Amino acid sequence: METLDRYRRTQDAFDAVLATVPPDRWDAASACEHWTVRDVTGHVIWGLEVLRHHAAGREFTVENGPAGSEKPGELAGEDPQAAWRAARQAADAVVTGELLGRPAPAWYVANRPDATVTDYLALLTFDTLVHTWDIGSALGQDVRMDPDIVAPSFSLARLIISRTPGTFGPRVKPPADADPQARFLAFLGRSA
Repeated sequence: METLDRYRRTQDAFDAVLATVPPDRWDAASACEHWTVRDVTGHVIWGLEVLRHHAAGREFTVENGPAGSEKPGELAGEDPQAAWRAARQAADAVVTGELLGRPAPAWYVANRPDATVTDYLALLTFDTLVHTWDIGSALGQDVRMDPDIVAPSFSLARLIISRTPGTFGPRVKPPADADPQARFLAFLGRSA
């Protein structure tokens, strides 16, 4: 249940940052290289749609949402905050205790054969956590991550990160006195 709690708190933080996006900034650059604020929002929506479809026994085959894809902002549409909230509500409706122990979506199991939906929620938590910072920092906000979410997300990142074009760039050297959040972001190629 810790994973589910972190997942929900991270979604709350993402929602709070989206609520501050001015209407004229959805197509502004985010801190996630090559993606706008709208693109990042669409990518996070994609992760929730994968979960929702998986719970129903279907695969979500839309290809413009995964890491490194082009135009994930299309999933966010004209009103990204409303699209996000609808996707979140739909995904929340299917996240049950029974679902958590089931195998993760196929694309994730391909890389981690024993992964469960709980593991996939940890991935969504990591992803949403980072992208909350990507959007907030691009808008000039000082986004502070919950330390008890940073630690497990950093551990997961060390296991799964592949540094390929369009995903994660080279590590950034953090300052010697960097806090856990700054070290986490530096590992992901972001300067905090």
